[in-house]
Amino acid sequence: MLDINLLRTNPDLVRENIRKKFQDSKLPLVDEVITLDREYREALQRADWLRNQRKTLSKQIGALMGQGKKDEAEQVKAQVGAMAQELEELEGREETYKQEIRSRMLVIPNIIDESVPIGKDDSENVEIERFGEPKVPPFEVPYHVDIMERLQGIDLDSARKTSGNGFYYLTGDIARLHSAILSYARDFMIDKGFTYCIPPFMIHGDVVNGVMSFAEMENMMYKIEGEDLYLIGTSEHSMIGRFIDTILDESELPKTLTSYSPCFRKEVGAHGIEERGVYRIHQFEKQEMIVVCRPEDSMMWFERLWQYTVELFRSMDIPVRTLECCSGDLADLKVKSLDVEAWSPRQQKYFEVGSCSNLGDAQARRLQIRVKGADGKKYLAHTLNNTVVAPPRMLIAFLENNLRADGTVAIPQVLRMYMGGKEQIG
Repeated sequence: MLDINLLRTNPDLVRENIRKKFQDSKLPLVDEVITLDREYREALQRADWLRNQRKTLSKQIGALMGQGKKDEAEQVKAQVGAMAQELEELEGREETYKQEIRSRMLVIPNIIDESVPIGKDDSENVEIERFGEPKVPPFEVPYHVDIMERLQGIDLDSARKTSGNGFYYLTGDIARLHSAILSYARDFMIDKGFTYCIPPFMIHGDVVNGVMSFAEMENMMYKIEGEDLYLIGTSEHSMIGRFIDTILDESELPKTLTSYSPCFRKEVGAHGIEERGVYRIHQFEKQEMIVVCRPEDSMMWFERLWQYTVELFRSMDIPVRTLECCSGDLADLKVKSLDVEAWSPRQQKYFEVGSCSNLGDAQARRLQIRVKGADGKKYLAHTLNNTVVAPPRMLIAFLENNLRADGTVAIPQVLRMYMGGKEQIG
């Protein structure tokens, strides 16, 4: 959510930003907010004047009564009564204006960074750099579910009976590999100086509204019927929500946290849920990294975070590339975002396995996450998040890139301690 002062002083910048994101239907919101804000401030000014007048007249009533001027005192009382009625009406209008302004401000997209490439959708994202040599083996790489089934590591049919499409049972060494990757990712981030956390897996609606846009919420979040609780789509939601309505001392920053959680997603939209496969599903697990920092440090942390993901994947011999998200592919709260994509030998192309985002002060403004500086002044923090690793997408990349011709799967050195010393599966 933007600072209202930006719309007051530079509405053209906000309009231009909306155009860059190809959301022209939102352009009228700028004028609507400006008009509502002006009416709100006029009502506020009138209410303040009435309160001051009421105080002055109330003193006059006492003085008149003391002088025995009862009739004059009654006239002044009538004026005070009329003021009280008008004041009540104004206070109601003030609240209505505030709600109307906020509802529109929540929809207006955040100002994107100047470095973000302009494009309509993800087809116009820009490749930045490749890490590792993408290879195609001299044998056929089966579909990832076929690899898992041959290793007796997945049961989609039973999951379909218990839960429907978009769920799975992992078993045996594949289940162990899944846990090993998460454990390795956890320790990898701890070694980088991050504090390990396991957050709540359900959050209140005000936290949901603080961390994401309404469109994202509708397409992603599962609501608990009859309660003000939502299942998290990623641990970032509850990790950032942890700081709601807090004032952090500047000396405590940055907050560098890595969190594990299951994630639950509707996956409503064009992509849909796969009938057979684990790339897009309703439930998965993920290791996340979250940073709360000073505004002047957020771009430095953005660069550092995505580099951690690249380093993790390369330590497991998986080629990756980074992709700069264009303006039209950025969620409304994001200032800048970069995807990490892993190489698929079977498809002979890259696919997304993680996303790094700088949200500026958007989440902090919605959740009132403030920082107290050394000079005593308060300002909004900046928040960032990035995927460390998210099985089962990671499993797809891992299995395809470590598959051998005989059907066995090599276990890289960094994972063997989490796999009981095994050097291969199969």
